[in-house]
Amino acid sequence: MPDLFPVIAPYRTGFLDRPDGNRIFFALSGNPEGKPALLLHGGPGSGLSESARRHFDPAQWHIIQFDQRGCGRSTPSAAEFANTLTDNTTDHLIGDMEALRELLGLDRWLVFGTSWGATLALVYAQAFPLRTLGIVLAGVTTTRWQEIDWLYNGMRLFLPEAHQRFIAAIPPHLQERHPVAAYHALLNDDDPDVRQKAAFDWHLWESGSISAEAQNDGVAELPERWRDPAFVLARARLCAHYFQHRAWLEDRQILANATSLSDITGVLIQGRLDLQGPPTTAYELSQALPASELVMIDEAGHSTGDRGMAEAIMAAIDCFAKTA
Repeated sequence: MPDLFPVIAPYRTGFLDRPDGNRIFFALSGNPEGKPALLLHGGPGSGLSESARRHFDPAQWHIIQFDQRGCGRSTPSAAEFANTLTDNTTDHLIGDMEALRELLGLDRWLVFGTSWGATLALVYAQAFPLRTLGIVLAGVTTTRWQEIDWLYNGMRLFLPEAHQRFIAAIPPHLQERHPVAAYHALLNDDDPDVRQKAAFDWHLWESGSISAEAQNDGVAELPERWRDPAFVLARARLCAHYFQHRAWLEDRQILANATSLSDITGVLIQGRLDLQGPPTTAYELSQALPASELVMIDEAGHSTGDRGMAEAIMAAIDCFAKTA
């Protein structure tokens, strides 16, 4: 693991109040006069992290983070059953990002996204190319259907024991549905115990494929914050909600509209052993983006903590610090 920049506390936190009643928590770190960078977390629903900002030199960068709708300290939480998530879509998130940029009085920013955040970064850059200095993506995704289906069906080829547990947790009356649809139903069940169990089962499956490091019997131990009932419920509901609706994107929409990014410099950082986001997506995207560079990390999986990932991310960011 390389030496990341030191842990720093935000110099400002606050809430972006949206017309529909959502309150979006944001945190600003680093140098307020530095080059602005927007950091987009994964999930959907993972929330902003302190470790993500440590890839950026706080003396050079104005580091901007926010908890996407329904997660972290943004309200209302997706863990609340009364929150139907009808006002939580990709378009809503893009609107939140633009409103935050305007609130901060920024002209353009570098957009950094990991996993689901990579999809969100690409959609934003396609919608607002003039506001995008460049993009740095890690664990590249475009959230097309083949990627969603791979996550909850295809990966059984590599994790058969864990997938059997994942499917066995689905009640008989939902067994004929796609796993995403079945869990979407469970996570919106009237019974809070059903919702909570489904949330943990969802995360137990996902935990086994994040890193390229060996797992025990195909099942990884849950990370500490994935043991928090409220966190896993909010995150699982958001993941299932977005994937059930295919992120409100036409299939292959991002790749089909890649020409809109032709003038935007991008660095795509991809673990060759990434089970959650197989390298074919990053490769296809790099072929469609003439101003992009694909950096393949042979020993890494989906985690930015895997060997070689952080070095590549920091090198890409450093290049933008010198040229942006």
